[in-house]
Amino acid sequence: MLQARRLGKELLVGVHSDEEISDNKGPTVMTLAERIAAVDACRWSTKSIPYAPYVTSLDWISHYGCQYVVHGDDITSDSDGNDCYRFVKEAGRFLVVKRTPGISTTDLVGRMLLCTKTHFIKSLLAYITGKEGSGTPEEMEEAGKSHFQRIRDYATDETGLRPGPEVWHWNGPSTLSSTPATGGAHEQLQQLVEGVKPKPGQKIVYVDGGFDLFSSGHIEFLRCVHSAEEKEGDARGWFHPDQVAQRVKEHGEDYGPAYIVAGVHDDEVINRWKGLNYPIMNIFERGLCVLQCRYINAVVFAAPFTPTEAYLSALPFGMADVVYHGPTTFIPLTFDPYEEPRKLGIFKEIGNHQFQNVNAGEIVQRIMTARAAFEERQRIKMLKSINEAEVKKQEEAAKLSGKGN
Repeated sequence: MLQARRLGKELLVGVHSDEEISDNKGPTVMTLAERIAAVDACRWSTKSIPYAPYVTSLDWISHYGCQYVVHGDDITSDSDGNDCYRFVKEAGRFLVVKRTPGISTTDLVGRMLLCTKTHFIKSLLAYITGKEGSGTPEEMEEAGKSHFQRIRDYATDETGLRPGPEVWHWNGPSTLSSTPATGGAHEQLQQLVEGVKPKPGQKIVYVDGGFDLFSSGHIEFLRCVHSAEEKEGDARGWFHPDQVAQRVKEHGEDYGPAYIVAGVHDDEVINRWKGLNYPIMNIFERGLCVLQCRYINAVVFAAPFTPTEAYLSALPFGMADVVYHGPTTFIPLTFDPYEEPRKLGIFKEIGNHQFQNVNAGEIVQRIMTARAAFEERQRIKMLKSINEAEVKKQEEAAKLSGKGN
């Protein structure tokens, strides 16, 4: 989606229905409403288009005023084995971008079914500097550079071209217990990517979590935090025409009332509390999910499990004005990690919402409940990938033949 957004001024994202996916690919993991929420939350998405046909037609894209269709450099086929984009390709309205390296739904389902832990990362800093991973030292170094570039790419604004969220890394204790160390907190925050900093008058809002599988529950929580701050800003006159005009005059643009900082816990912390093979996604993958979300302004990787006053005051954006969290039922805690924000009078809780029960545990339960169906999906996916690889070979051969003529 980032690569697609960089090719134009707007990005409309078609989302297939549950029925279309079931007929052409297999059972869905997320509902249509949940997938729409994910698309709408992506900073590079202009608009989501639900019920998009599995086979893209010219009439469909023309109806929405789209000049081109963008897809990765892999072949996607329908239930009959035909290329889903054959019509737009024939019309010369198909653009190809390099498929983003990383995980797919198929990979995640595999991790859940096989209960593996090989995806865990011990240190994100080591991972993005080539000191952790697999392969030769040279391969690890190249992989580290690629991972770091991914973080930089994701830390862009809605155009995908200009600076966006700030990215930091907490080098202090992960605070598995309720008695974290508090000394030297300022020195324990390291900047990874410089982005857009808080502007005058913006409240510093802090949220944190594991954000595993970055489900609609996480997305709706962040949206609710953003909405709550918009309402609070409205109540103090933030959106009054005079206030807007003053900000534009002084800063050249208008901006929102809140600067939302999202702390993402590392793999060790999450596994300590959830057990089994949680998190299903490692800190790099989870951090990228949070980083692309339009409802945040900054990300702190490896954030401490317990946001103490020392930590919150050490944030490079200034002391947090408010700390939000949602009701947590998935992790059985023996202490209150938000004890200090509560004592400071800056803790707020987001109440119930439409996706409140959708978290990593719920997603895994869906997979396990329909295990046979998802295992069959994995098998069909493998067979389809063999056929799609053959089609891609034929397309490349045809291109080479055309060049030769």
